[in-house]
Amino acid sequence: MHHPNFVLLYVDHPETSADFYAKLLDVAPIERSATFALFALSSGLMLGLWSKHTVEPKADNAPGSSEIAFSVESPAAVHARCTQWQAEGLRILQAPTHMDFGFTFVALDPDGHRLRVFAPTA
Repeated sequence: MHHPNFVLLYVDHPETSADFYAKLLDVAPIERSATFALFALSSGLMLGLWSKHTVEPKADNAPGSSEIAFSVESPAAVHARCTQWQAEGLRILQAPTHMDFGFTFVALDPDGHRLRVFAPTA
């Protein structure tokens, strides 16, 4: 069976989003143009940022209807990441909180895509 290995986000300005994700992920894109940027992550996942103005067929999905999740080792790491991202100017949609799957918070990227950080419940 083949498993997905690409996540594509439709963004307003791929170059701006590429700068944002390069800093957030601490990795440079392996491909970058005015309409698309691609990151190869150490987990094997490929993250693509595609201009919502040029994607075919046209997409009408609203930002925030999906999310990218980052698993961390502890609630303290959740708090630390939240504090770091707030200091870097990311908008926090959900403050750190306990949920049934673990301790989590949600921030937004420049296009409103959700970025969830969580420490899973043991």
